[in-house]
Amino acid sequence: MFKEFRTLFPYLKQYRLRYVLGLSCLILVDAAQLLLPQYLRKAVDSIASGGQRSAVVAIGLAMVATAGAIAGGRFMWRYFIHGASRRIETALRDRLFARLMTLPTSYFHGNAAGDIMARATNDMQAIRMATGMGFVAFVDGAFMSVAILVVMFAQNPGTTFLVIAPLPFITVLIIMFGTIVGKRFKRSQELYSEMSSVAQETLQGIRVVQSFVKEEEFARRFAEANDGYRSASMVLAKVFGFFFPLISFLAGLTTLVLMVAGGAAVIENRMTPGALAAMLAYLELLIWPMLGAGFTVNMLQRGAASLKRVNEVLDTEPEPRFAPGATPHDAVPAGEVRFSSLTLDYPDTQAPALQDIDLVLPAGKTLGILGKVGCGKSTLVKTLARIVEPPRGSVFFGGHDVGSYPIEALRSTMGFVPQDSFLFSDSIRANVLFSDPDLPAERFDRAVAISALNRDLRLFSDGWDTVVGERGLTLSGGQKQRVAIARAVARNPELLVLDDALSAVDTETEEAIITALMADRAGKTTIIISNRVSTLRRADLVAVLDAGRLTQLGTPEELAAADGFYAEIAALQALSETPAPVPAREGR
Repeated sequence: MFKEFRTLFPYLKQYRLRYVLGLSCLILVDAAQLLLPQYLRKAVDSIASGGQRSAVVAIGLAMVATAGAIAGGRFMWRYFIHGASRRIETALRDRLFARLMTLPTSYFHGNAAGDIMARATNDMQAIRMATGMGFVAFVDGAFMSVAILVVMFAQNPGTTFLVIAPLPFITVLIIMFGTIVGKRFKRSQELYSEMSSVAQETLQGIRVVQSFVKEEEFARRFAEANDGYRSASMVLAKVFGFFFPLISFLAGLTTLVLMVAGGAAVIENRMTPGALAAMLAYLELLIWPMLGAGFTVNMLQRGAASLKRVNEVLDTEPEPRFAPGATPHDAVPAGEVRFSSLTLDYPDTQAPALQDIDLVLPAGKTLGILGKVGCGKSTLVKTLARIVEPPRGSVFFGGHDVGSYPIEALRSTMGFVPQDSFLFSDSIRANVLFSDPDLPAERFDRAVAISALNRDLRLFSDGWDTVVGERGLTLSGGQKQRVAIARAVARNPELLVLDDALSAVDTETEEAIITALMADRAGKTTIIISNRVSTLRRADLVAVLDAGRLTQLGTPEELAAADGFYAEIAALQALSETPAPVPAREGR
């Protein structure tokens, strides 16, 4: 269990001063609490012996002053220790998020967003409790237990021995309790992640859910996940509900033993009434460390389970800055794009995604890519930005292996418009300026003009400051694609890739975008993936893929004149674009 806490050692060292001050205040509070039974002993003995009222009043004032010091000390240790645990929680969450930003895309394919969010929220709360209240309960319980037992044995060893007889049994129960809690809490957190994943997926796909009238089905899915989490939480609640009353019952037995043994000692004049009252007060103070041990085990077990889940993310290897085995190259990527015998396999697939791709795109030229669904078009362009890591010596940009460039330098020279146009829950302006917040106003205007987005300006209630909603929910499919295109072309990247980015745009708007884009991209390298021949006619070269293989390569004119997939698609699309003749109506 404790090996998981290795992650926290740097933070504990960083905030050690706060912990030292907090523990100092905590120990002073505990020491002051140990004085209260002694005051009580003196007061009871003074009353029993018929002492003066002034002496009892003085003792009472001393007790009030001590209680005030305890209150102040409690505030201080809470301020220092809980403050440190909050800072550790914040720093660890920042570290977790920063690591998530460096992980490869494949990690997010295998881990649901809801599970990742649960690790950044619910698990962090458990870690905070372990570094805060769990730490306090451990130190407080250990100090109070030892100090109280020393005082009780010093005053009346025979009675104390009888009173603490149930303690070993309580210790065994606490150890068993910790083992049970750890397993059940981990299961509870896993079910919480599943519930979060269902909620996140449903809300992200709410348009699809509502359009297919599947609200009840998804409500049922969430209810099942919610019930599973509730059931796991109730199991934990039952464990707590059984454990703590049992500890309280055993603590009550120790009080009963004290009353019997201590009462006999008072009757036989082997103990004063004040000493019995003090021992009873000490015994009540001893109940908290026994319960605190249960709290400590509970919080440490929860913290360890949550830290294990967080450590799984932190221990995941980040995306390498340079590809393994590549010779680092610090030049800015620019120039021709070349694929050399590129063969690439995806895990858990029978056939390679790409096979023996040989292709050269000169600098400043435009490449069109055509092919059936699933033929490897998107995979091919993803290797350029190392979104999919290609084999070494198979993909080159500017004469160097893409793996030899720092990944941030490589990607900063590219503009990608993927098939799924993701927009942030912000204004249209903010989404376009995402690549460069300091973009000059004239370049912004040029970007929205290239994407033909300025045609729709009058449709936006607040102009460019219109908030698009989550993932661009308030925009049409074509508008989302055009915002994404404007975002990509805004900074005029060295290499622009449009991955079927005009599929939701009508042909007239598409023609306007391609015309403006070609004019703006003069001298820049561009790759356009599309199944519309009308889009690819402006390209200098067109590559046709089939089942991961390059089957045709040439200019649009050459491919249109040759037999093959390009010519077939061109003929079919030309036929579909030819208006059907209107039959003449017979006269009457």
